[in-house]
This record gives sequence, C-alpha cells and structure tokens, in this order.
Amino acid sequence: MLSVLIFLAVCFLAYSNGANDNFKGVASLFGSRTCGYRTAISWATVATFMSQLLREVTGLMNVTSHQRIFIVAICFAMIRGAAFAAENPATGESPTNVSGILARVAAHDFHPIRDGFTYDRKLNKHGVASLDDQDWRVRTLAVRDLVRLGTPATPELVAALANKNEHVRHVAAMTLGILRATIAVPALEKVLREESDSVVRSQAAIALGQIGVRDSLVAVQTAQKEDKSKDVQHQAELAAYAIEHGKTATPELAQAYVALDESKFGRVRVGQPASDFQLTDTEGKAWRLSDFRGKKPVVLIWVFADWCPVCHGEFRELIELRQQFEAANAQVFTLECHDLFPARVMAGKELEPKYWFSKTSFKDSYTKNIWWPHLVDRAGAVGAEYGVQPMSFTVHAEWINRPSVVIVDKEGVARFAYYGTFWGDRPSIHQLLEMVRNGKYSFAAPKRLKPESKF
Repeated sequence: MLSVLIFLAVCFLAYSNGANDNFKGVASLFGSRTCGYRTAISWATVATFMSQLLREVTGLMNVTSHQRIFIVAICFAMIRGAAFAAENPATGESPTNVSGILARVAAHDFHPIRDGFTYDRKLNKHGVASLDDQDWRVRTLAVRDLVRLGTPATPELVAALANKNEHVRHVAAMTLGILRATIAVPALEKVLREESDSVVRSQAAIALGQIGVRDSLVAVQTAQKEDKSKDVQHQAELAAYAIEHGKTATPELAQAYVALDESKFGRVRVGQPASDFQLTDTEGKAWRLSDFRGKKPVVLIWVFADWCPVCHGEFRELIELRQQFEAANAQVFTLECHDLFPARVMAGKELEPKYWFSKTSFKDSYTKNIWWPHLVDRAGAVGAEYGVQPMSFTVHAEWINRPSVVIVDKEGVARFAYYGTFWGDRPSIHQLLEMVRNGKYSFAAPKRLKPESKF
C-alpha cells in the first residue's frame, strides 16, 4: 500500500510541478532509502516524461477529474514496471566487493563435509536430498560475482585463503584459478602444503594447474606423491600435467561465469519444450539442441569427472550399447560442468591418470570407441538452467553437480528429467535406452534420498 501511495505521489508531483520538483522529490525517496538509486532514477525519468505527455493530452482534451485520475493510474502502472525492472535487472543485485561476497558465503549454513564427501545434515548420508537446497546456488553465484570483479579482486582473494571458514577458502581458491591469478601462486602452494581440509587442498591443486606457472610444478608433484588424500593426489597429478603441457584455464571459462544469469536457473519442465542451447565438444565442434528437432530424440547425461568410477561405468555401457542407440535413432550427449582440459581427460584425450578403482586403460578404449560427443558445459551454465545444480555437493573432494539425465523427444519436448540426490542416484544407460525405445519415461531409484518431512 505504501508503494502505491508513493507512486501516486510521484505521478501527481510530476503532473503538477514539473521536472525540477519531480527529481527533487524522487531524490528524497532515494536519500531516505525508500527505494534504490536505479528505481529513483527510473521514477524521475519516466514520471517526467509521462507528466509532459499527460499535459499535452489533457491540453487537447476536455477531461473530467475522474478521467484524469485514470490517466494518472496508467502512468503509475508504467512507472511501477520501470521501477521493478530497475531494481531487478536480469543478472540480479549482488554485493559488488570481495568482502561482501565472501561474507555471503561465510554466513550460509552448508551441509557438512567429511573425508571429501558432503553429508545431508538431516539424513547423515552422502549427498543432498532436497532439490530445493541452496548450497549450490550460494556457491555458484559467489564464484560468478568474484570472477566479475576480475583481477583487481586478487589481493583480497589471496588474503581469503587464510580465512577461518573453509567454504570461503575454497571459493577464493576456485576464483583465483579461473582468473589465472599468477600472483596467487605462492599462497596456493602454501594451501596445498598446509591446509587441513582436503576439498580446499584439492581446489588449490586445480587452481595451480589452471594458472600454469612453471615454478609451481614442484609443489603439485610433491602433493601428488605425499598428500594423505588420494583425491588430492589425483588433482595434483592432473595439475602437473596441465602445467607441463600448457593446459591452463581457457578465457571461455571466466566468460561463462561472468555470463551466468540466475533468473534462468531452474529445472526442465516435463511436457514442455526444452530450452535450446549450444555447447562445444572436446574437439571444439559446436552442437545445438534444436538441430535435432524433427529428426531424433536426444539423451543428455551430466557426469562428474574423470575420477568418478560410476561415470566410467556409464561410458562403458554407452560403448557396449552403441548399435542399440543407433537403431533407436537416438542422439546421446554426455556433459561435464568443467573447462576443456578436465573434459578432455574424461574422454581419454589427454593423460591417463593413475586411478585407484581400475587397473585397465580407459584412454585406449575411449580413443577407439567413444562414439558420442562429450560436451563442455563451462560454469555449468546449461546445467543450471536444466536443474542439474552445479556444485551441489562434494564427491571425492570436489564440488560437483547432481548426477542428472534429461530426455528430449523428436519434437524438442522434454519427456524425462531426473536429478540425483547422491553420487550413484540415476538411471542406468540400459534403462535410458529402454525409455527411448518404448516411450515409457519412468524411474524410481530404490536408494534415492528422501527429504525429511517438515510436519
């Protein structure tokens, strides 16, 4: 009600007294914190314009007082819309300084992490049961906002590596890697040596690989051999290879974070057209979802990373079922919420790391047998729009997306969407094939985590 009265007052002020007093009045509204500066400017500009228009109209027409009020009400509606747009731009209002952004992270109550795995705080099990949980959103937007600040934020981010909050330390390390902040290398090396939290040490190793300074090679090689966590050892191995072979963070990674628009975050609506997107594969070829409309159904499978045994099992199934998927005229894509280098490792196109869960060679098999495109979903941009929730929980000491599958039919309509609650929660490749074959899209995971009732 107060908002309505304020707007009506602005309209009548504009109509009665003209632009000068109008802007004075709106400045007072901003000064008193009744509204933000963007809204104040919008009110003043649109109200002045509409008041002049109103004067012209009423000067040409013999209108009654009731009609004049009606015209003013129309002005009010237009100004209210402009004010809302000003206060709610597409990318949202967020803190514009490092301390404010990191304070937002520190204030959030994340689910607990033990030995590199997130545990649902209510169920005490791996993963996060509720699809409405905000951990992923807080972390993703914090990284986005910090990346938007760019290199001037680097000194404060380096200092944040010593923050008492492990989530702040993680976000700082992640952002420094994306920005390729070379001045952060000594501090990141110290984190890799001395940090008690394996998730933060893991991110420090990743960041050093993304930055790619040759002098940091000794630090990551030492961590590869001596770190007490096999997960950190693995990330250090990848970082050492990245440094030696120049596989640093791409400019497109930072650009993807800068462009993230939380107004588009959501989930696929089954029965509605799937949002179009274009991503490149590990060879740089662009693929657009709409190119398959009217031609064939599309299966989208978001995986974790190369350290994921379940993901390699899915790759193995896809290789085995190639003929069946082709017979079903289905287009399969796997997607990874990482930059190009990690995605290429997953697809067997870079080094072959030492995996604790397998003695066989993935690289040789993948080089010969992967028949589907593996797409690079930088910053999880497409995943965030599709409900995949990048950085939803930690698995093997890395913040990662929910294991997710979306099936889009030949007409471009989403027919199935499944978002896992922990690392092993989603349909098998065989089950996805059967859905495509028979058009019956249903799946119930026996071990799916169920949020506790509020009642």
